[in-house]
Amino acid sequence: MATIAGQIERWRTSGMLGQLVRFGFTGLALTGLYAIIYWPLATYVMNPNLAVVIAFVVATTAGRYAHGAISFRGHGTRSRRTIRRFFTVQGLGFIMQQGFTWVLVTGPFFHGPTWWPLVPAVSVVPLVTFWLNRYWAFA
Repeated sequence: MATIAGQIERWRTSGMLGQLVRFGFTGLALTGLYAIIYWPLATYVMNPNLAVVIAFVVATTAGRYAHGAISFRGHGTRSRRTIRRFFTVQGLGFIMQQGFTWVLVTGPFFHGPTWWPLVPAVSVVPLVTFWLNRYWAFA
């Protein structure tokens, strides 16, 4: 138990705990935006993989500003390099989203409902992108 408390204390003193909390709230809002766009489009309008593209572009554009201003405020630098790295991280997130959608909905495996890819979209992708943004894009 002491090691967990110690780790939390290290995160608090390094500023990472605050970043993680801010990233969580900001990411929750952005994930909600993504889901609000993706699910109706994928269910009623178009191929789910195309819906991922549209929802991801909107959420990523909003996320560029929200994460820079809120989640990682006061951390690292803001430069063209930061922007390139942020969009590289988002590109990885996009590939992950497309992969989850393909495997769970449109590919030859499961043919599940269009909401299935939202589960890894809110659980796996944010964790991966937080660590990459924290330690690489906004470092």
